[in-house]
Amino acid sequence: MTYLQRLHPWCIIRPFPDMRTLIVGRFRRRVDAEGHLRILKQMMPSVPFEIVFDVMPDELETCVQKSPE
Repeated sequence: MTYLQRLHPWCIIRPFPDMRTLIVGRFRRRVDAEGHLRILKQMMPSVPFEIVFDVMPDELETCVQKSPE
């Protein structure tokens, strides 16, 4: 994950039926993502969009503790 992506953890995604997702936009603050989502829903009311917090894989690895051998 690039440094720029780490600065913008809030994402608007478009989910697809086959469990794929498309990241539509990245935002630094949730309020910015909510504002953009509102506009997207006005422009395309039949298309589903969701706001998610993108958990970074690097942070997950440091949170998981290795079991002693």
